Amino acid sequence: MDIEVRRAAFPEVEGLRALYRQEANCQIIHDSALARGIADPYLCLVDGRIAGHGGVWNKHHDDQVMEFYTLPACRRLALPMFRALLAASGATRIQAQTNIPLLLLMLYDCARNITSETILFRDAETTHLACPGGLLRATTPGDAGRIFAHQHEPVGDWLFEVDGLVVATGGAYDHYNPPYSDIFMEVTPSYRQLGYGSYLVQELKRLCYERGKVPAARCHEANVASRRTLQRAGFLPCARLLVGEVTTLP
Repeated sequence: MDIEVRRAAFPEVEGLRALYRQEANCQIIHDSALARGIADPYLCLVDGRIAGHGGVWNKHHDDQVMEFYTLPACRRLALPMFRALLAASGATRIQAQTNIPLLLLMLYDCARNITSETILFRDAETTHLACPGGLLRATTPGDAGRIFAHQHEPVGDWLFEVDGLVVATGGAYDHYNPPYSDIFMEVTPSYRQLGYGSYLVQELKRLCYERGKVPAARCHEANVASRRTLQRAGFLPCARLLVGEVTTLP
């Protein structure tokens, strides 16, 4: 078997990515990276025929494999194909979601010093949290001067207002693989642990469904407060994002 891996243009791997998304059947948190050009696509060939593809960051996480897929008929060659991808790309690290088994297996076969960065959440329950007092509404341009300085998340398309004071904002990113949408929010420090964050997440979930999206979320594993907020609003952990250093190939 002759295995070849080469850099490719995004249209060359776009069809393969449709199969990859279908097989994953979950939110892929870096789904848009290849289409946006912040990761480089690679085409895998076996005996001159298309067999799979890979993706390697060229921005934010240089030289880090972030996607890998093989056609079912070539799955038995996944490990040598992946090693060829590492050699062709010069990648020094591997990133894998624990709920996408193929790349996770490659991570454990080809990396060491594996660490966990991010917890991924899926919607598991429809909650009925009572409004803690205040008004949830869409953000308007006139709100710009009234919104508190955000430390971790961007200002969202929705805000929660209490007695004329903006205490929280949130929204949902739609550039993930359809139909998933990633919820984010931030509460001003003096109003945290009062129920505003969980209520906002609950309502953002509802708004996602009304737009035909499946809500999802993520947070850093050390952010215990965010994890509790998400879980109170009906999210449950479903996976982790792992990163490891490429080992010397045998």
